[in-house]
Amino acid sequence: FKTCPGRVLCKLPCSGEKEVDLAVQSAKAAFKIWSQMSGMERCRVMLEAARIIREQREEIATMETINNGKSIFEARVDIDISWQCLEYYAGLAGSLAGEHIQLPGGSFGYTRREPLGVCVGIGAWNYPFQIACWKSGPALACGNAMVFKPSPFTPISVVRLAEIFTEAGVPKGLFNVVQGGAATGQLLCQHPDVAKISFTGSVPTGMKIMEMAAKGIKPVTLELGGKSPLIIFSDADLENAVKGALMANFLTQGEVCCNGTRVFVERKILDTFTKEVVKRTQKIKIGDPLLEDTRMGALINRPHLNRVQGFIKQAKEQGAEVLCGGDLYVPDDPKLKNGYYMRPCVLGNCKDDMTCVKEEIFGPVMAILPFDTEEEAVERANATKFGLAGGVFTRDIQKAHRVVAALKAGMCFINNYNVSPVELPFGGYKSSGFGRENGRAAIEYYSQLKTVCVEMGDVESVF
Repeated sequence: FKTCPGRVLCKLPCSGEKEVDLAVQSAKAAFKIWSQMSGMERCRVMLEAARIIREQREEIATMETINNGKSIFEARVDIDISWQCLEYYAGLAGSLAGEHIQLPGGSFGYTRREPLGVCVGIGAWNYPFQIACWKSGPALACGNAMVFKPSPFTPISVVRLAEIFTEAGVPKGLFNVVQGGAATGQLLCQHPDVAKISFTGSVPTGMKIMEMAAKGIKPVTLELGGKSPLIIFSDADLENAVKGALMANFLTQGEVCCNGTRVFVERKILDTFTKEVVKRTQKIKIGDPLLEDTRMGALINRPHLNRVQGFIKQAKEQGAEVLCGGDLYVPDDPKLKNGYYMRPCVLGNCKDDMTCVKEEIFGPVMAILPFDTEEEAVERANATKFGLAGGVFTRDIQKAHRVVAALKAGMCFINNYNVSPVELPFGGYKSSGFGRENGRAAIEYYSQLKTVCVEMGDVESVF
């Protein structure tokens, strides 16, 4: 990878109908064992998987960097979040319970929280290993099995996760990996023995998955795209707001669904903020993602790089001003000349009706837009079909809570951005999807509730 960017890493055959069925049937058999284990038994196995990931952090992070192109610095954070996720849900596994309800005459009822069965996880290419843990953690804690399909652009690291689960002691086949693109995903969604589908990816693909799931009356969790607002008020700590804007736009080469790519800046500080953001953006170290000081690696592939470049070209045609970056980057090292690199871009003179402001670019492109009043900022922030995330920077804590309460978004940040602790639910409003990853909320989406009513006297009959 260090010597030949752009080369083929490996070739994997796509899983067809036979392989998908084998994976589902294998998971179905493992589910019978796993679902009958106590929560504490499942807890111990999941803790062992978390321990293995923690011990192999460097090896897995390196694999993820090669898999995706993000910096090794970021990949390590992804792996840390992954083992923390499994630890968190291991802790919940032993506490899953229903409730007891007293009824008249000594009768009573109770509820049982039961697993769904074989769940399907379909991952995205920006956080391959982490997304697989976010989906498998709550699924396995609840007693389910999972068949996971990673993106065909990043097929490698999830296979290592499957090996780790096996080493940790899950029943054989409990977490299976199938490889492929849309056709393989369709086979999974339409398989009669699949109980639930969890998808992370684009809105158009999410719509297709929802349509396929509807035919089988299967519940779905959809974590889709975004065009999230980041609102910077004039009373914000400027240094902190600039750092927040960089975090909200340039992590993983800008290939993050919840990025705050519409940066609304109060007009009083527009020039000062913009100047500082441009200065800091120009200092971002681009290059070989396996080097310790690299902060921005390569985009996922050539077609995506071309697509991002197309958005920037269109933005200029529509009147936006490129304040910095946006062009292709060729590292000094001749061995890296074929990499999919570009300089992070800041756009000024943006208007709400521009394509670069309305559509998700999914690359390192920040659009800065001035505003004058709080009411105006909130109204413009919500004027989008998306609703994944939103952020506010201000020293006025009342205003901060007032604004996030008004934002139509599922994940909001106050004086920070792109912080994803596994204890907190993550998911969107509107076209950004529904259902939640992480937190106790995810338990609701990987289990079902059974009600039992017990009569302690004679049956009251109307007949």
